[in-house]
Amino acid sequence: MIAKQVKNATILAALLVVSACGLRAQAFSAEHWNFNVGGGVTPALGTTGSRANTGWHYKLGAGYNFTPTFGTILEFQQNNLGVSNSVLTSLAVPNGDARLYSLSLNPIWRVRTGDRVGGYAIGGVGWYRRTVEFTQPTTATALAFDPWFGLLFPVTVPANQVIGSFSSNAVGLNGGVGMTIGKVESGPKFFTEIRYHWADTRGISTQILPITFGVRW
Repeated sequence: MIAKQVKNATILAALLVVSACGLRAQAFSAEHWNFNVGGGVTPALGTTGSRANTGWHYKLGAGYNFTPTFGTILEFQQNNLGVSNSVLTSLAVPNGDARLYSLSLNPIWRVRTGDRVGGYAIGGVGWYRRTVEFTQPTTATALAFDPWFGLLFPVTVPANQVIGSFSSNAVGLNGGVGMTIGKVESGPKFFTEIRYHWADTRGISTQILPITFGVRW
């Protein structure tokens, strides 16, 4: 009788373990895909910082989680920077803007994924395109609509005229750390992140340190 009870208890325990593993596998299966969207401020570093002003950026990402603590993310990011006054003065041009586009593949390592507050390290390699434009103020003609009379008529509006531009494509690297805040292990979490980007662009390398705030799933 005792042997039979032990046997039944063993079978029940095995079934509970198998069921728990199955539920965990189903939960993780639903979490295999990850997404993020965010934006923030972009300080420029090194030689880049002497030629470009602090700007802003936005980014979008999606990837795959191989385990609850490790995954990969494909990210697109656009950084918008202003050209420094010293460069504008030396070139005798009134205005200038610089943009850095990137598409990178980044492994991500997460810690304390089950807690309300978590952290992660992220870094990878990607394609970077730096574009610089010099502009001057001008005017342009546009069509305006008057709903009272139902008429279209031309108006003169302020505009910028591009007087010079150049671009450079390069391979680059990035790496940084972040923190997440969320109520549950799965589902959306707010995050803040600081990440260093370096690209071997023509002339001088590009170095920036974006600080991002956003949401991760």
